[in-house]
Amino acid sequence: MKSQEQNENDGISSSSKILVMEEWNGSSSTKLSRTAVLTLTPSSFSLQRSGNRFNEVSTRIIEAFVPEGFPTSVTPDYVPFQIWDSLQGLSTYIRMMLSTQALLSAIGVGEKSATVIGATFQWFLRDFTGMLGGILFTFYQGSNLDNNAKMWRLVADLMNDLGMLTDLLSPLFPSAFVVIVCLGSISRSFTGVASGATRAALTQHFSLQNNAADISAKEGSQETLATMTGMILGMLLARITMGHPVAIWISFLSLTLFHMYANYRAVRCLSLTTLNCQRSSILLQHFMETGKVLSPEQVSSMEHILPSWTSLWCSKTANLLHKRIHLGVRVSSLNHTDMIDLSGSAGSNYKKEKYLLMLKNGVVNVYVHKQSTTADVLQSFMHALVLGNHVNKTEFAHEESRSWMDTHYEGYIAKLKLAGWKTERLLAPPVVWRANWLLDVKIE
Repeated sequence: MKSQEQNENDGISSSSKILVMEEWNGSSSTKLSRTAVLTLTPSSFSLQRSGNRFNEVSTRIIEAFVPEGFPTSVTPDYVPFQIWDSLQGLSTYIRMMLSTQALLSAIGVGEKSATVIGATFQWFLRDFTGMLGGILFTFYQGSNLDNNAKMWRLVADLMNDLGMLTDLLSPLFPSAFVVIVCLGSISRSFTGVASGATRAALTQHFSLQNNAADISAKEGSQETLATMTGMILGMLLARITMGHPVAIWISFLSLTLFHMYANYRAVRCLSLTTLNCQRSSILLQHFMETGKVLSPEQVSSMEHILPSWTSLWCSKTANLLHKRIHLGVRVSSLNHTDMIDLSGSAGSNYKKEKYLLMLKNGVVNVYVHKQSTTADVLQSFMHALVLGNHVNKTEFAHEESRSWMDTHYEGYIAKLKLAGWKTERLLAPPVVWRANWLLDVKIE
């Protein structure tokens, strides 16, 4: 009688002579590494491992900081942006140690004359004004942060720099300490709102596989690592420069300049594919001149990302059409002459559209119908850009722009999609004023 082991060997030999199993490791099917090979024959069994434990551990550590499926799960501009963003964050945390040290010194930490209740009240007032500033900033600019994510990203970090600068200045003006600290807190509150909102928009941009949550979580890990590194280096720098005001200011200003440069480079790396007012203007002007659609990378290099009040660079955008487009104008601002002009154009050029355009002092006013959709708003803005491009070129600007829209608009939108642009909506300030118009109405 055969033993159980012999029966098993007979079963293996009769069904298959050799069985090979491979073990692969990786979170993405496009990026796997073989870690082991198992071989079974009728007479033997072997296990051969590939790589080593160190590689496995390092892979696990890297996976804690990069999104699953990296790099195919994110856009190509993810890596350069994160590198520069981590560097600017590192400089921020180093400077934070210097500014916090100065702030605590100004409050009176370490001095016998300082009271707990006094320091607590000053800290409370600082936090209270910061919260109030965040609410006010959200009220005035919260709906506009998506439209110019690049610009607001720069503004957010600039306001953070100003906040830390005020903390560093606070010991120099004891009589105005509370006012200076509150101004710094308000400045940083703007940073929190703008940075958080723009970060959400950028996370959606980076996501290629509906993995925005994973990207956000991994970015939190990256920021935590930068924070810990910055805290260690900041404590060393604070220790070295203690009692040397000149060294403190030189270190702070040098790190601030690097922070501003790294932040600018990070924003410049971005190639957003959404259509806002400026990108729409750049794309349409180029298409009307050449018949070709620019790629997101090409438009990114042409974008003006600094705030409009930086007059030194404003000449770069002086000729862009979007500066002369007013979207969602109130009809109550119309006078008798304007109504006559609109009645003529509404009956001839905008019979089917859910918007009206009116030229006034070189500006194109867009009146949006109350039943218009996001596609209608995008079309109205594009039409306004075409109309603005025909101003001063012909006496029949409305007719020429209408003809261009009928002939080229649908093909233009199709080419934008092929080039990688998202044409579902226009990122612009919300249209809060809409209108309704009736033609040939009999008044009894």
